[in-house]
Amino acid sequence: MKKFKILDQETIKQINKKNIIHLLYKKSQITKQEIAKELHISIPTVISNVNELIEEGYLDEAGVAESTGGRKPIIVRFLPDARYSFGVCITPSKIRIALINLKLQIIKEEEFKLSEDIESIDIIMNKIKQCIDQLVSSFNIPKDKIIGVGFSLPGTVNEEELLLVNAPNLKLNNIDFKKYEKLYGYKFFIENEANAAAYAETFLNTDKVIKNLVFVSITEGIGTGIMINDNLYKGNNKRAGEFGHMTIVKDGKQCNCGKKGCFELYASEKALINKYNEEFNVEDKNLKEFFRLTKTEEKAKKILYSYIDYLAEGIKNIILITDPEKIIIGGKIAYYEDYFKELLMKKVFEENSFYTKEECSLSFSKLKENASILGAALMTMQEIFFTNKKII
Repeated sequence: MKKFKILDQETIKQINKKNIIHLLYKKSQITKQEIAKELHISIPTVISNVNELIEEGYLDEAGVAESTGGRKPIIVRFLPDARYSFGVCITPSKIRIALINLKLQIIKEEEFKLSEDIESIDIIMNKIKQCIDQLVSSFNIPKDKIIGVGFSLPGTVNEEELLLVNAPNLKLNNIDFKKYEKLYGYKFFIENEANAAAYAETFLNTDKVIKNLVFVSITEGIGTGIMINDNLYKGNNKRAGEFGHMTIVKDGKQCNCGKKGCFELYASEKALINKYNEEFNVEDKNLKEFFRLTKTEEKAKKILYSYIDYLAEGIKNIILITDPEKIIIGGKIAYYEDYFKELLMKKVFEENSFYTKEECSLSFSKLKENASILGAALMTMQEIFFTNKKII
């Protein structure tokens, strides 16, 4: 027999409050009567919670709506700039720092490159702090309006302990972010970059509600974020989703993780750029010119077809293991979906006897390379929007 948890009045109040602010986030503005109807709560409950949220600065009253009779209903408006957070995306080649509001809009972004020999983590964290301090100062934001700083990291993390356990591509392990939290003076959140991206993709998705999806983050490496029933799946040892290190070529290229033939060595953005540079004897870090060449150059077409073969092989494995409703591909590669989506779909589904495209859809992220940095910022906002952390 299923046991039901009895909630106390304070817990119910917090649930109602967060449901109201989440609804206002989605609707931007709505009347109190509409809030009551949407959330199935009483008008007095709405009024009490809305008044508190107005006092806290998250909402305000924005006039009245038309009425067919009686008193005109008051419109309540969501204030995106009531609070801010920072999303920080650390990759092997660069660091992005974004000031982000409650609507997950990037207000301002800064970026600095990293040398191939990664500088000490202390130097990197000091640079990030300087950048954050400058942004806070230039936008004249009171410190109590900054919710926190979320870090998107390419590796295994323990988010509760604020520990970067292992990041082979950064050549870093066992980095304790708690000591930097004290230095910055803001609350810290850390997450694997693919998990952060999956989180943002789910939260910001305005299409059909997808409960089970896998976000395939294609950047300098490959990571995947797995969502099950709207929750981020971390696994027993918080290492779920490291599909970038599954072997797809036996005795293949040597990987930073110590293994050979890893998926990300053949299907990452970096792998495609390296192959293009090698075959065309250029030093181009941008995919734009490569994809332009695929329209006319046979050599470029062969590189792309080989890349698609590897990418499809990895995605088929991911689908077989996770059985998702949807696969979403993110990263800068998503800008070029028109060049290869059709062939990728054919290789993933028509050459797969287990799944059809009706059983598992495949699409490219609308957030492109911003999914991870937005997800990092969203981690800091969980206590505002959610009643639980949505991580399992």
